[in-house]
Amino acid sequence: MLKNLLGSIFGTRNNRLIGNYKKLVTKINALEDEVKKLKDADFKVKTEEFKERIKKGESLESMLIEAFAHVREASVRSLGMRHFDEQLIGGMVLNDNKISEMRTGEGKTLVATLPVYLNALSGKGVHVVTVNDYLAKRDAEWMGKLYNFLGLTVGINLSRISPDVKKEAYESDITYGTNNEFGFDYLRDNMVYAASERVQRPLNFAVVDEVDSILIDEARTPLIISGQAEDNIDLYKKIDAIIPQLKKQDKPDSKGDFWLDEKSNQAILSDDGHINIEKILVKVGILEKDSNLYDAANINLLHHINSSLRAHYLFIKDKDYVVADGAVTIVDEFTGRMMPGRRWGDGLHQAIEAKEKVAIQKENQTLAGITFQNYFRMYTKLCGMTGTADTEAEEFNSIYGLETVVIPPHLPTIRKDKIDKIYRTSEERYFAVLEDIKECAKRSQPVLVGTTSIENSELVSKLLNKSKLKHQVLNAKQHEKEANIIVQAGQPGMITIATNMAGRGTDIVLGGNAEPEIEKIKNNVKLNKAQQDKKIKAIKTAWDISHKKVIDAGGLHIIGTERHESRRVDNQLRGRSGRQGDPGSSSFYLSLEDSLLRIFASDRVSSIMEKLKMPKGEAIEHPWVNKSIEGAQRKVEARNFDIRKQLLEFDDVPSNQRKVIYEQRNDVLDSTSMRDTVSRIREDVITQTIYDYMPPESIEEQWDLPALESKLQGEYNLKVDIKTWLKKEPNLAIDQVVKRTAETADKIYAEKEKLAGVEAMHHFERSAMLQIIDHQWRSHLSSLDQLRQGIGLRAYGQKDPKQEFKKEAFALFEALLESIKYETTRVLMLVQVKNEKDASVIDQKNSEQVKNAQVNKKKDDQQMRKVGRNELCPCGSNKKYKHCHGALK
Repeated sequence: MLKNLLGSIFGTRNNRLIGNYKKLVTKINALEDEVKKLKDADFKVKTEEFKERIKKGESLESMLIEAFAHVREASVRSLGMRHFDEQLIGGMVLNDNKISEMRTGEGKTLVATLPVYLNALSGKGVHVVTVNDYLAKRDAEWMGKLYNFLGLTVGINLSRISPDVKKEAYESDITYGTNNEFGFDYLRDNMVYAASERVQRPLNFAVVDEVDSILIDEARTPLIISGQAEDNIDLYKKIDAIIPQLKKQDKPDSKGDFWLDEKSNQAILSDDGHINIEKILVKVGILEKDSNLYDAANINLLHHINSSLRAHYLFIKDKDYVVADGAVTIVDEFTGRMMPGRRWGDGLHQAIEAKEKVAIQKENQTLAGITFQNYFRMYTKLCGMTGTADTEAEEFNSIYGLETVVIPPHLPTIRKDKIDKIYRTSEERYFAVLEDIKECAKRSQPVLVGTTSIENSELVSKLLNKSKLKHQVLNAKQHEKEANIIVQAGQPGMITIATNMAGRGTDIVLGGNAEPEIEKIKNNVKLNKAQQDKKIKAIKTAWDISHKKVIDAGGLHIIGTERHESRRVDNQLRGRSGRQGDPGSSSFYLSLEDSLLRIFASDRVSSIMEKLKMPKGEAIEHPWVNKSIEGAQRKVEARNFDIRKQLLEFDDVPSNQRKVIYEQRNDVLDSTSMRDTVSRIREDVITQTIYDYMPPESIEEQWDLPALESKLQGEYNLKVDIKTWLKKEPNLAIDQVVKRTAETADKIYAEKEKLAGVEAMHHFERSAMLQIIDHQWRSHLSSLDQLRQGIGLRAYGQKDPKQEFKKEAFALFEALLESIKYETTRVLMLVQVKNEKDASVIDQKNSEQVKNAQVNKKKDDQQMRKVGRNELCPCGSNKKYKHCHGALK
């Protein structure tokens, strides 16, 4: 109330912003006569001039007035459309990183051309984001005429096009596409194994059409890329049959094939074990005769053997898991309760299934994922447009930092929005809807019936069929076909039933849209110019008659069969009528059986009906009732906003971790040499391994030297005689042991590099490290999912689930980075690379997995800039990045 009072005295912020933009509009209009004098060819020259000025340091904002003036005139010449003053304001709002709310029919598609052109001049790329492929293609082809006239290139990023075509689309000045495709391309770019396979450029400027649909309705729908974690079920069975033939060592230095390092929960093969298992693998046909277990092509085989050894000796039936109903179910080590649906990663669960002789389950693994909230916040500049954003202004501002500006319409709206009619039962409501449609049909008034579900659409359709009323039904399934149908929904007497989203993005023209028919005539080569003109004139005359008939009947009538949870969606439905000053009307028919009324307002409205003693079939119409319903909608909107906010707070944790991992992955991908990184990681791992068995500040009696030597040999192919060193030099410090061991490792690795060649070894290092990062990241995502599912229970222990999630996710991430270091060192020290062919083995396998990955949307930040080494790490540890997750580099 105070806000409204202050607004009436001092004017609202929206009005002040519009006032400031109008001053700039005056300056743009002042250039119009001058720009009109330009020849067509001059516009491309002017674009090049603008680009040169930017290269010399001039800002985009300083050129806004000139650029907008040139776009407007170019639009007149290439499209036959001139931007209204209100559209110029809309363009400036978008350029200022805001959301422009413009009513249906105000020409949002044309508005976008203004900031898109201006920002494309920087050469960094502009993305225009739409809700489906049809709109992306339509708008790119339609507005492409204008951009090409101005000398800019336009690309269309559709689903199911080849990477080469995608790359070309992204290299264009302006790229049209859907929110899904932009998001999936970002994820796929962070899964490639060669820098040349990336398709996207850095995310610069995005204009999001129907921004409320994409950034709010889709906010709880993460984009997921998934793939088969392991496909070779027979291999699990064959390896499982081999394990009983191997002998366990009692101690690390005793006879046998492997020993158990229970400290790290690992099974480690001895030298004898390697020889023995290679013979068995050759015998059963898993390994080729001249092949070696440590050949690059056999990395996964070694992993299978380790998983199977762990399954047999480190995971105990009825302690770590139970077998029930033909399935292996994990037992929680803390509570002792079974956890159905949970699975161990890394192939361990399948190895245990093979051990217990139950069906081995293939499992779909999340390879990569992101929410739209976190994807779109990575753009340097983000803006959006829609007909209905003001009701969600707070959410846009708090989550995306986007202010909403309501643009005044070019012509005043004269649509009549009637008070809601509320009936006791759904049956009474639909009877009233049918009567309203019949009345409209009598006067040839077109009707658009909006429903909240396909089921309700079909119900209304059945009622119309019984009454022999011809109609069309749209259910938002076939976007192009439905857009072509709904564009004609304004014809006299036309009855159209549509779910909320059907045909969105397409204006309904009163009298129907004559343009498609006119276009056909123009493209008919069999007709000469005179014949074409005659036919076009006849079409326009017929349209004028239809248009007047619909105007006289009252324009397009909107019928809502139910209130949606969100006022915004109701406003979208109403907004289909009354475009650009056209007449129109809207009515909503509700029932006490509707879920919204039943949950939030049923008792209050029902008591009013009782007091008024309303007979069956009679509706209640009163402003108070409308206020009650809007109050109920506000409650639902607030609840949904809170859910989305909670989701974002949880998702910020993996998002920040993703930021670190993807940055490190890209550093590896773009590296010209991995030598220093590999050396540093190797030294860290060796140091930590020695400290595990010879802790600093400990005494000799606490050391386990046989286990340490066995671990170094089994895991890293490092034969060092630490016992002899210490016998000869009793005062040898632990740090000296570390130094000598690291030097030995350096020598072994140098020999490896010499044998393979520097180029081949670098290729292998990069490929192996990318594979390890990806593999560990996927396992980490699975762990985060499991943590997230059970974290809500912490509230029962008087703990904040969000804080607990952050704390435990951080611990998991620390473990992830240690695993990457450990596995990288292990693989690079063990595997033998002889030539470039060996180095390419991993690339081939990895590329196949990425190629076969599936994209889907799973129902249910800060900008991603490069982190400075002295900045705080985004993981939340409060340490500097160089001392935390930047230490991997």
